[in-house]
Amino acid sequence: MTDFAIRPAVEADCPVMLALLRELATFEKLLDAFRIDEAGLRRAGFGATPRFGCLLAERPGGSTQGGAASEVLGLALFFPIYSTFAGEAGLYVEDLVVRETARGQGIGKALLAACAAEAERQGCRRLMLSALAWNRPARALYESLGFRQPPDWTAYALAGESFEALARRGASDLKG
Repeated sequence: MTDFAIRPAVEADCPVMLALLRELATFEKLLDAFRIDEAGLRRAGFGATPRFGCLLAERPGGSTQGGAASEVLGLALFFPIYSTFAGEAGLYVEDLVVRETARGQGIGKALLAACAAEAERQGCRRLMLSALAWNRPARALYESLGFRQPPDWTAYALAGESFEALARRGASDLKG
């Protein structure tokens, strides 16, 4: 039996989501690339067209002046994807983070299981994610759950000035 629960994030969770994402960026040695702020999270996740979903793991806490407080232990942030070859939808888990003090308690596994359940609820048939090559604990966790690295595939990313240049090129070629 666990002493934590998984629930969907709500807009009021943006401050703790931001704190957890900053912890992840620090752990991954990518804090210099961390640009999101609370307003950006609100717009992207809880605006008119949500760009992501988020699940939180939390432990009920002690009482405060306003009632019972809870402690958020981790999060999984995801968004929809689609495989044309398989002809099926999926969710891509962009961020999985568990507070350092809460690791080893099954929270990461529970968050990924909840992502799989959410994917299934949405009619999806797959989860995808990636890990930094040096993050052996994360890779071991994913592999223990049955995730496999696709053979012969290498990830690429386009951002910054290169993205802007390609977008300008595409905009000039785009008709309609």
